[in-house]
Amino acid sequence: MEKKQVNTAKLKIKTGDTVKVIAGNSKGKTGKVLSVNKEKNRVIVEGQNMITKHVKPSAAKPQGGIEKKEAGIHVSNVMLVDPKTGEATRVGRKLNENGKLVRYSKKTGEVING
Repeated sequence: MEKKQVNTAKLKIKTGDTVKVIAGNSKGKTGKVLSVNKEKNRVIVEGQNMITKHVKPSAAKPQGGIEKKEAGIHVSNVMLVDPKTGEATRVGRKLNENGKLVRYSKKTGEVING
């Protein structure tokens, strides 16, 4: 039996980056990326795309109730914020002088650390 191979594209957004939401209910807002799901091409942004989740009573939460938490946003609906200018920018990848692939801002040409 053959294993299915999942082709996951290299994402240009990493955990810890500051991003701006460019589509959806949270359009125009910025936040920090908490996690990245490469298989589903989704990111969870701090304080954005909030959903309500009904939680059953358990040992950890004996009261149960309704909880607000962040839901995933598709990678195409967020844009990286350039740390130097504070504006949303597209991201490119290029080789630096050490031969390592680095991300850079298409707007300013500056290398993005992280």
